[in-house]
Amino acid sequence: MSSWLKRTALAAAATVAFSSFAVAQVVYHRGNDGEPETLDAHKTSTVGESHVLRDLYEGLVIKNNKGEVVPGVAEKWEMADDGKTYRFTLRANAKWSNGDPLKAPDFVFAYRRIMNPETGAKYANILYPILNAEKVNKGQAKPEELGVKAVDDRTLEIRLEQPTPYFIEQLTHQTGLPIHQASVEKFGKDYVKPGNLVSNGAYTLAEFVPNSHIKVVKNPNFHDAANVKIDQVMFYPISDLAAAVRRFQAGELHSTPDIPADQVKALKERFGKQVVIGPYLGVYALPVNSSKPPFDDVRVRKALSMAIDREFIAEQIWGGTMLPAYSFVPPGIGNYGKPAQAEYASMSPIDREDKAKAMLKEAGYGPGGKPLKVEVRYNTTDNNRNTVVAIADQWKALGVETSFINTDSKTHFAHLRDGGDFDVARYGWIGDYSDPQNFLFLLESDNKGFNYGKWKNAQFDDLMKNKAAKEGDLKKRAEYLLQAEQIFMKEEPWIPLLHYSTKNLISDKLVGFNQNISGVYPSRFLSLKQ
Repeated sequence: MSSWLKRTALAAAATVAFSSFAVAQVVYHRGNDGEPETLDAHKTSTVGESHVLRDLYEGLVIKNNKGEVVPGVAEKWEMADDGKTYRFTLRANAKWSNGDPLKAPDFVFAYRRIMNPETGAKYANILYPILNAEKVNKGQAKPEELGVKAVDDRTLEIRLEQPTPYFIEQLTHQTGLPIHQASVEKFGKDYVKPGNLVSNGAYTLAEFVPNSHIKVVKNPNFHDAANVKIDQVMFYPISDLAAAVRRFQAGELHSTPDIPADQVKALKERFGKQVVIGPYLGVYALPVNSSKPPFDDVRVRKALSMAIDREFIAEQIWGGTMLPAYSFVPPGIGNYGKPAQAEYASMSPIDREDKAKAMLKEAGYGPGGKPLKVEVRYNTTDNNRNTVVAIADQWKALGVETSFINTDSKTHFAHLRDGGDFDVARYGWIGDYSDPQNFLFLLESDNKGFNYGKWKNAQFDDLMKNKAAKEGDLKKRAEYLLQAEQIFMKEEPWIPLLHYSTKNLISDKLVGFNQNISGVYPSRFLSLKQ
């Protein structure tokens, strides 16, 4: 090769190297709460799914990385004096990832779709405050009768059944996201697949490899793309928390969604300020199948609940990162006062155990008699396994024989949502908005998507749906909700165990992470030190 050709080849190689360096992709490796069952926003319900959807889509309003409600697709909104009509003005430059303009009719299509009973949306009742939403969802009205209309391409009007103090925050939930109508009509249920999915958020879907990863890439058509610093986000489903710690230490993960609770002290010594713990609006509970014997007997449910030493579990199993729960609604929630507590909250563990034995004996079970056999289902993580094993050990004192079924998160939650049989199951609920209704509505008798144990109480339903839901005075409304929670704590169709905290490993390289009570940190607000 001549010297001229050599110089040309070297120059070309240098140009390629420089170009590669100049366009080097910033990739965020993000641990996620389990494997998403679906990315159809109208059929999702888990925290892990919401993290991905928050990157792919943008609703009328969103939560930023501080958990604050801020404008999304809507640049502004106004509420009528009666508190029942909202008008949203959409951004002029709002687009779908394929370049199509995003218009008000897209939201009309999405809201009608989620309420259409044929869609089978388990979470549709989040939007029941919208006029006629419940009727549409139950097949009692046509989708066209839903209180949502496009005044013009940039103006969306939403009418409510009655004033709803938490409605704007509700719209930050995935049930409030727009859906690309042409994609749904073309691909049907496959519209969520990579290559088919058209989104409107900061990222688009590039890959979804089950049990491996989800890859999303920056959306150049996003209205705020210039301020999105991370080019790619790799979501990894995390169930083995110890393995996640090892991957974090090796630099393979920039963040984890959880940490092994029994290693908190050691992790703090090893990682220092990279261990981030804070309050979280959630409850860790055990739904009980009150639709079948013997769990339809309130004495059995109460005995199982009373025998659990929550302080031991919070301190010894969860390393002090969780709070013992004697109420269903977490303390400090908005539009409420002090939650209703179990009557045995102030009793010593020994006294509670004695009372639980007597109650179980009265129901026909206990030591020396007929043993109560309980099968506990849980989704597999180290923390969950250690928790249910500790509870089973505490139940032994009552003569309870406990067995376990554990599966991955996707299988576990699908089993519960689809009405699968169980005795007792592990479940965690994170508030979508700071209001007690967002917890208590789970147990309404017609909430088939979440009332897993099929509990029915007419007085509870009346307080929730006919009194609290229609009361405009926040103080009176809180009183109705408190009465409903008091009924819940008397019946205990679910056994509240712990109130959550967020527990993350956050790399020093990840900038912009802010611990917040909602556990929300969209990737678009983060950046990485290179």
